[in-house]
Amino acid sequence: MHKKLYPFTQNRELSWLKFNQRVLEEAADPRVPLLERVKFLAIFTSNLDEFFMVRCGSLYDLSLVNGQQIDKKSGMTPVQQLDAIYEEAHKLYGMRDGITKNINSTLESIHISSLTKKQLTKKQLKFIHQYFDVQIFPVLSPQIIDTHHPFPHLMNKALYIFVEVKENDTIMRGIIPVPNFLKRIVYVPDTDGNYMLLEQIILHNVEKLFSQSTIVSKTIIRVTRNADINLDEKEIDEDEDYRQYMKKILKKRGRLAPIRLELYKEATESVVTYLCDELHLKKNQVFVSKTPLEMNHVYDVIDQAPSVKTTPLLYKPFTPQPNKYLRLNKPIIDQALDHDALLFYPFHDMEPFLLLLKEAAENPEVKSIKITIYRLANHSRIVRYLARAAENGKEVTALMELRARFDEKHNIEAAELLEEAGCTVIYGFENYKVHSKICMITLQNKKGEWKTIT
Repeated sequence: MHKKLYPFTQNRELSWLKFNQRVLEEAADPRVPLLERVKFLAIFTSNLDEFFMVRCGSLYDLSLVNGQQIDKKSGMTPVQQLDAIYEEAHKLYGMRDGITKNINSTLESIHISSLTKKQLTKKQLKFIHQYFDVQIFPVLSPQIIDTHHPFPHLMNKALYIFVEVKENDTIMRGIIPVPNFLKRIVYVPDTDGNYMLLEQIILHNVEKLFSQSTIVSKTIIRVTRNADINLDEKEIDEDEDYRQYMKKILKKRGRLAPIRLELYKEATESVVTYLCDELHLKKNQVFVSKTPLEMNHVYDVIDQAPSVKTTPLLYKPFTPQPNKYLRLNKPIIDQALDHDALLFYPFHDMEPFLLLLKEAAENPEVKSIKITIYRLANHSRIVRYLARAAENGKEVTALMELRARFDEKHNIEAAELLEEAGCTVIYGFENYKVHSKICMITLQNKKGEWKTIT
């Protein structure tokens, strides 16, 4: 291993893992409200997902292209960095499991907890079996893996049930995709809010899918793939627009190399060896978790629980402040032309800006609107008002950044809506991401005078 260029520096990726460990420590802090601690578990998990997809993905690519390149801050090659990352990540998985167990014991007492099969009464177990038979079983697509049915492509971050079955003294393997169109949270009767997760219900009923065989082992698995796609604009054909190129790039993301394999609770040596062979992974890239592999469901659980139960266990919601220089009951355009008003987000309420766009879409004096867009909310009012402005004959130009990581598809769809309404949409600059949020509205009054609002 080469020496570091500077003795006081550290590896960027390992430093990031320390940051995410601090997020996890928030989940362990008893001074933090209980349901906020649950959210920190989910944040830690989603952070780690993106880290593996992007940063580990980038190092994986570098190891293939220039495996001997040395990181000057830590003196490590790409492979050495990845091995160090996997070692640290294994420790974080253990920390998360311990924190989750501690939190769940409290959540059970207030009936906002994920239950295991062992915690169910006979009546509740009967309900779960019936729910599986009626609501889940008909839409499952189990597959035996053999010479006629090769190992399938596993989608990035999708959940699967993996089983080993014995049939006529022969060990075979099967896989069942967990449908993403079914409700993942299934509330258990007579528990006042406790629930089971869809993938765990399937796991506990998997024998019904292989009724002619004996189940040797079963677990839930999830693969994380390299998602660090490098955009080479030289590859774009002269007659191909940038948006179509981005659509092709996004399709590639789902086919890139696996970078991590997660298994839920149980992992026999034979299963790990088999999956590593099929996915071309090393054993240190395999992580066994006692925590659910996907944690975003906790937000829905909190939202659906009675507020009388959740409010004392959450931080007081932040309320954006009104801007003292703008009055929502008066036209925003008139006020903006009369005096300056600084809007600082997220401290200030977004409503004045949204009302400004809404007024601009209808005001006959507004001639053009120019705006840069990096990320958008679902069902964005900004897109709606810009489209209305274009339909009303105003010149609308939107710079839509299609390289907003993991929002690319959403931005492509928004760009198509704007173009269909008559807006001019451009896609940023080569080698740069446009992250700034700028809007300029140009007006011409009855006297022919030109004015701008920015």
